[in-house]
Amino acid sequence: MNVFSHPEFDHHEHLSFVCDAETGLKGIIAIHNTSRGAALGGCRMFPYASDEEALRDVLRLSRGMTYKSALANLDLGGGKSVIIGDPRKHKTEALLEAMGRHLESLGGQYIAAEDSGTSVPDLKVMGRHTRHVAGVTTRTGFDGQPSTGDPSPVTAYGTFIGLKAAVKHKLGTDNLTGLKVAIQGIGNVGYRLARYLKEAGAELWVTDIHADNLQRAVDEFDATPVGSDDILSLPVDVVAPCAMGAVLNDQSIPAIRAAIVAGAANNLLDRPEHDAALKHRGILYAPDFAINAGGIIDVFYERTGGSPEQIRAHVDTIGDTLTEIFQRSDRTGLPTGEIANELTEERFRKHAAGAGLASRRLACAG
Repeated sequence: MNVFSHPEFDHHEHLSFVCDAETGLKGIIAIHNTSRGAALGGCRMFPYASDEEALRDVLRLSRGMTYKSALANLDLGGGKSVIIGDPRKHKTEALLEAMGRHLESLGGQYIAAEDSGTSVPDLKVMGRHTRHVAGVTTRTGFDGQPSTGDPSPVTAYGTFIGLKAAVKHKLGTDNLTGLKVAIQGIGNVGYRLARYLKEAGAELWVTDIHADNLQRAVDEFDATPVGSDDILSLPVDVVAPCAMGAVLNDQSIPAIRAAIVAGAANNLLDRPEHDAALKHRGILYAPDFAINAGGIIDVFYERTGGSPEQIRAHVDTIGDTLTEIFQRSDRTGLPTGEIANELTEERFRKHAAGAGLASRRLACAG
């Protein structure tokens, strides 16, 4: 397995391959950049088809976290970790504790939070052996309700705010009544996004790899279930990918009939050039690391003691950031992902200058 010559390797500061034979733990921890602060990012558990697939995912995800935090004006670096395995079959407390010990060995360079396949209780199990987990503190949430620390509600809210900004820019309306939205992945974030959309009057089409998630959306939101192979090509207004990344590719983009792609999944573009492919087709793409920043904002304020009002106000700026990206794209003719990268680098350099840091140019987040 090549690392330094890997196409997704972007001068990452640290890469750890973790293994514990007794518990079956196999994982990878990637720290991309700590110029703005400690690297913070989710710990994902997924049954990757190969070690190469896991490596590619963690390299892309960790780099994306650098961009996400910088674009959201947070004093955090970018990192991510993955555990190879099916969370519904292979997850045990012993495995999670082993992961916690590996996190502790990094001395706080990387802080883990919840992600696909992990939960707040899982992070608390890891926390038996490390201080370097986040999103686990019970407090009053951004909506004024009790929160367990799970960042999913805030990620969903931020995605909803960003989706509304995309609809306003592309379709010229603030009214979501009758808006047709196809949601790919109806788990923690997708389910909550569906609720916001349903309450706003949207019509929903949904798919998920887990039948129980799919049925819940059908029962609660009167959503129409769709096969996974068809969800991205439906004749709807908005496609919202909220599952795994790299779903915008050579095969899917020509088949998209929606005017907007705006979802919570990370690394939606399979390759950077797919950004331009979407623009060429007249599809407005809300860059994923801009629209899905709500969760990292929430975790940041958990660590700094911010109030629910501060959290909501900060998450609301996701809409402003996306509007700026869309408008710049219109003015320059450049695709929105490229504009988002430029805006991120501007904010990164501004932070570095203010802090007296020697910053390096960030590579394209893809």
